[in-house]
Amino acid sequence: MSGSATSTSSTDAILPVIPTALVEVDVVERWRDGIPAAVPIRAVDGEPELDTPCEVFGVDAGMLRALDVSGKAGEVRTVPLPEARFGWTVGSGDGSSANWRSVGAALARAARARLEEAGADGGAPEDLGEALDVEYLQFRLPAEADEELVAALTLGLALGDYRFRVTSHPAPPRLRKVLLVAETGEDAQRLRPAASRAREWASATALARDLANTPSNVKDPAWLAGTAAGLADSVPGLRTTVRDEKWLSENGFGGVLAVGGGSARPPRLLEMHWDGTGSSEARHVVLVGKGITFDTGGISLKPADGMEMMRTDMAGGGAVIGAMLAVARLELPVRVTALVPMAENHVSGSAYRPGDVVRHYDGTTTEVANTDAEGRMVMADALGYAVRGHDPDMLVDVATLTGAMKVALGLRTGGVFSSEPSFGERVCSAGERAGESWWPMPLSEDHVEDVRGTNADVRQAPQGPGGVMAALFLREFTGGLPWAHLDIAGPGRADENYEEVVPGATGFAARTLVELVAGLGE
Repeated sequence: MSGSATSTSSTDAILPVIPTALVEVDVVERWRDGIPAAVPIRAVDGEPELDTPCEVFGVDAGMLRALDVSGKAGEVRTVPLPEARFGWTVGSGDGSSANWRSVGAALARAARARLEEAGADGGAPEDLGEALDVEYLQFRLPAEADEELVAALTLGLALGDYRFRVTSHPAPPRLRKVLLVAETGEDAQRLRPAASRAREWASATALARDLANTPSNVKDPAWLAGTAAGLADSVPGLRTTVRDEKWLSENGFGGVLAVGGGSARPPRLLEMHWDGTGSSEARHVVLVGKGITFDTGGISLKPADGMEMMRTDMAGGGAVIGAMLAVARLELPVRVTALVPMAENHVSGSAYRPGDVVRHYDGTTTEVANTDAEGRMVMADALGYAVRGHDPDMLVDVATLTGAMKVALGLRTGGVFSSEPSFGERVCSAGERAGESWWPMPLSEDHVEDVRGTNADVRQAPQGPGGVMAALFLREFTGGLPWAHLDIAGPGRADENYEEVVPGATGFAARTLVELVAGLGE
């Protein structure tokens, strides 16, 4: 489905197809003749193991050493073979999961580079024909390959060459399918489900990237809600409702309306429902994702430097949307509701102000200190609505919420605040299985009173440690339920390639949510 199918703006015609097409990955038991091959190279005591590539490619170790073949994770070398054929070696380092994501990503990027090189102006037709063979690859799995290795490799292959580019040029050729060749038929059968599951994780991640990367001249709240609803229509059992500004006003969503009040493009609330097995006895989790489609900071205006990346300020909402589609496609036996409050935080005569007092859905009043702390304002409404309107067993919210988390954890690790340590540990474990890094953060009781308001029930942005204060504010709206707050301000965006990540929106948290929900159904 294209992004233009559900948009209300004529400018959507410039967008690439959403969701982005990903590499197909399958596990098989035999080599195919005529398909380019790639072989992993493990580093042992700093030296590359060359026996497997010598056997597969029919070359001697001296030739590979002359090509400077390396076992360094993600390092690719082209091996020339007879009859104008070629193969690739890819270093796998010490064989950790992160390294196998790097292996897959490096191979996908190498295929793209070869296709682009052959298709560049001046390339001979026969060169392009040869390069097009690279649309399909086979990869020799090591004898010790297990489900974790195959999942990590699949993530790298599917996501490492992800691109979102608004261009007038036709889409270039791309890597379409990779066959992972196992040692035996039994191995292939055992490992195939891991590749399939990881492919769904990758789809959730890629859709979250697509939505966050979409430019905000197209992506207003109506476009984002409509696009998500349109994508959900093709997934059996996944139900959606889009609430407009009139409904939000009638139902007291004061935080969403305050934040969205400065924009000519009104706010929305997206609701998505997956009933799992259909049993009312199944556990019910509500996922809440921040959906700020552009954030100027409002009257508390952000600096101009870097503001263009505020199109990704709905990365938490994108992760929730991507996860919900994957949960439904996997038919996980858990009841899941997703709520994504969407607004554009803009500057105008109708924008909300520091010093305002806002009443949220559950009746709680908030004293506004900083209009750039808008994410917690819309999330407070959604959390209150989740508690009162959806009767959940547990809550999880996801947001690019505080710059403080970048300082605390850097740009590759998300922070987990949880009302129950065991629930936070579930999130971290789910992330580890899905290849995303999380770190537990404290909900310091020393600062609880700082959240109490002077002119209202609570203060939106009190002085103190920024990530902790935001989490304590949100906890006020969770009704005492088991709850985890995931702050992805650091890993939600990237400015360079690493492992399966590419510059721009990363889709971080989407596959953690899928794996978390899967674990709740066990």
